[in-house]
Amino acid sequence: MYKILVSACLDGHPVRYDGKDNALPSLIWKKWQEEGRLISVCPEVAGGLSTPRAAAEIISDKESSNYLEVMTIEGETVTQAFRHGAQLACDLAVKEEIKLAILKANSPSCGNEEVYNGQFSGAKIPGQGITAEALNKLQIKVFNENQLEQAEQYLNLLEQEHLSKQSVANES
Repeated sequence: MYKILVSACLDGHPVRYDGKDNALPSLIWKKWQEEGRLISVCPEVAGGLSTPRAAAEIISDKESSNYLEVMTIEGETVTQAFRHGAQLACDLAVKEEIKLAILKANSPSCGNEEVYNGQFSGAKIPGQGITAEALNKLQIKVFNENQLEQAEQYLNLLEQEHLSKQSVANES
């Protein structure tokens, strides 16, 4: 059975910057919980940040869209905590042989398609959070909470491929 790495806030843990959660009421999510597939991590908390904490955004190089730093709304640089949390999430993913992750959309750690633009204005730009990017480099497919159906399809495909390989191995 494939495990799924998930943002702890999506799994009901109050670890968001404001001390709240983003628990998902989805039937797909509930099924995965009951199957024992979900492995929760909050990279920001794992990286040493407290809950609650000041909101943070990625400050990007506008010309290359590469991130330069992660800053809080108060002007504190928290890049190292974000990188450390991303490394710990990657270590956990490797240990658990994770093939897919479902992370919080738009987060400076977990966003898989967009992140806030670094201006604390609510505007988003294309890009990935620090942890999502690190997981992608490990060939782990990253989805967000709005892509559960696609994640389920991907999980089913992984399991079908695994069963096919087992079947071929058993015939040998």
